[in-house]
Amino acid sequence: MTVALTAAVIVFASVFAFLNGFRDASNAVGLTVRTRALTPSIAVVLAAGFNVAGVLTSAWLLTYFGGSWLATPDGDPGLVVLVATLASGSLWNVFLWWRGYPSSSTHALVGALVGATIASALRGHAGPGDLAGVLWIQVWLPLIVSPLLAFGVAFFLTSLVTWLVRYSQPNEAHRALRATQSVGTAAVAFGHGLQDGQRIIAVLVLATLGSHGDWQAVPVWIVGLAALALGAGTLFGGWRITYTLSHRLVRTDPLRGFVAQLVSTIMLFFGAIWLRWPLSTTHTVTASILGAGTNQKFGSVNGRLLARLIAFWILTPLATAALGLVFALALDPLGH
Repeated sequence: MTVALTAAVIVFASVFAFLNGFRDASNAVGLTVRTRALTPSIAVVLAAGFNVAGVLTSAWLLTYFGGSWLATPDGDPGLVVLVATLASGSLWNVFLWWRGYPSSSTHALVGALVGATIASALRGHAGPGDLAGVLWIQVWLPLIVSPLLAFGVAFFLTSLVTWLVRYSQPNEAHRALRATQSVGTAAVAFGHGLQDGQRIIAVLVLATLGSHGDWQAVPVWIVGLAALALGAGTLFGGWRITYTLSHRLVRTDPLRGFVAQLVSTIMLFFGAIWLRWPLSTTHTVTASILGAGTNQKFGSVNGRLLARLIAFWILTPLATAALGLVFALALDPLGH
């Protein structure tokens, strides 16, 4: 049964990574396509390539920092927890993609892991004890801090950039800013792979090497599989979410698109390398777009849509925890 469960984890991890890239492609290409800096096909190919590069780099970060954020019971019960976690996160991601709502794949994964771990503990399996600490550090603290910080920085940086180009003709300024958005797409995609690649690789290492695996020697096939799945998902691109971010949520232009991408890139790199925080690419990009778009002389934000987005952001770890609990209890006989 161990071999079958390990294979199931690998399959579900690949599906989760594909859906991650599929949904989060909008974070990198939405603004660039909206302002016509790049065509959709070129933007998606560019984002996929740099997503893969980010995943490959994330393997080095995982080797350096370790996988201490992820813990499950040993043996088959731990594999059952991982299957339930990945299945729950994937199901929730598909549901929100269908509704066209951007949300955090990381928070979905962590919420499902907590729910599945609770189910495992109820069935008498030993597991990590500090679940409240995991939720606080991995979900609630980043959920509170990163959107507020991204919104505030983007709002004030928009004023600064507007002042810097005050003597330029609008057409000239927008032409130059569109050119920088191509770089912004690549940078955001790389930051996304840097952040989310760590989670996918950590799950695969835990499933194949166990909780005592050597984080200093991650197998090449694991890194390649994670990069391939995330890159393939990005190539297909979830355009429902792209339309929400670039058209429905807030009015934007090349200047505000440039600011949003700049703030998102800095925060993703800073969070992954220095803070070692699991910052949500979706939350960071969405808050940056809102911060830059709000800094206008007229009302530009769809308030009802924003309220629904925030509600789903809060609901995501709770809903996936419930799903993880149910799936882990249903699959528990496979762990014996």
